[in-house]
Amino acid sequence: MTGRILVTGATGFVGSRLVNHLADTGFAVIAMSRKELKGPFKSIQVQSLSNHQFSEHEFADVSAIIHCAARVHIMKESAGDPLAEFRAVNVDGTLNLARQAASAGVKRFVFISSIKVNGEQTHCGKPFTPDDAPSPEDAYGVSKFEAEHGLKELSAETGMEVVIIRPPLIYGPGVKGNFRSMATLIERGVPLPLGAIHNKRSMCALDNLVDLITACIDHPAAANQVFLAGDGEDLSTTELLHKVAKAKGKTAHLIPVPASILSICASLVGQKAVATRLLGSLQVDVTKARNLLGWEPPLSTAEGLRRCFDSGDLP
Repeated sequence: MTGRILVTGATGFVGSRLVNHLADTGFAVIAMSRKELKGPFKSIQVQSLSNHQFSEHEFADVSAIIHCAARVHIMKESAGDPLAEFRAVNVDGTLNLARQAASAGVKRFVFISSIKVNGEQTHCGKPFTPDDAPSPEDAYGVSKFEAEHGLKELSAETGMEVVIIRPPLIYGPGVKGNFRSMATLIERGVPLPLGAIHNKRSMCALDNLVDLITACIDHPAAANQVFLAGDGEDLSTTELLHKVAKAKGKTAHLIPVPASILSICASLVGQKAVATRLLGSLQVDVTKARNLLGWEPPLSTAEGLRRCFDSGDLP
């Protein structure tokens, strides 16, 4: 595909890695964010995608947009109406950008969605697939699903190709949230009651996601498809903690407490959602990306974790 690649959310966890990767591999990149960026690419500042009116200059020679900007899932939500806040950014902002892109003749729109569109849990050994009926449970997942729906309608109306990618937990240099907290506990040698968890969860190394996004920029078979992203290997929480410790050159001090007891304790202290992530299963099937795109995750989970900690961005 000829033309420039516009990346939104270019200062974010995924976007910042993506713009540098694309520039390094020879793409002409436009990095869009709330602040000016410096690098081997053109930079555009946009404060709010929900009401921004794009000029011909901003879309000049743009053949594809990779939309990473989003209001992300928040563990400690403070908004009075979280769904309205998520919709303003993740639905209104996405569709405002996409409508104007279609009018300007942009050929392809790659939307970074979330596995939360599929749901929060799977039965162990029965992973989510791209063709499963959506079942979002929280405001973030609902907003991503509504954005996907709006993009599909827009594609049908205008002919602009839409590609949707739903990653599970993304980890890599600079990751925050629960993953960073877990790494900190391992680093400090804190004993954790997670030595007997037999769930299965999929994750996605940042560089694996960036590689899949890159494949979707111009692959003919990616047009108007939904893909799930992942490392292609699933781990229990216990296995993950041991792998994190190994990547850090540490030992995981894990106490074998039954998952049923941990679940009851978590419910009693109002941490049921945390227990779901630690004790429940969430698997994704990346077979569609393999079959349609010939894509294979370039990094194993072990290598992805090593890169996480070798960067020096994590404790």
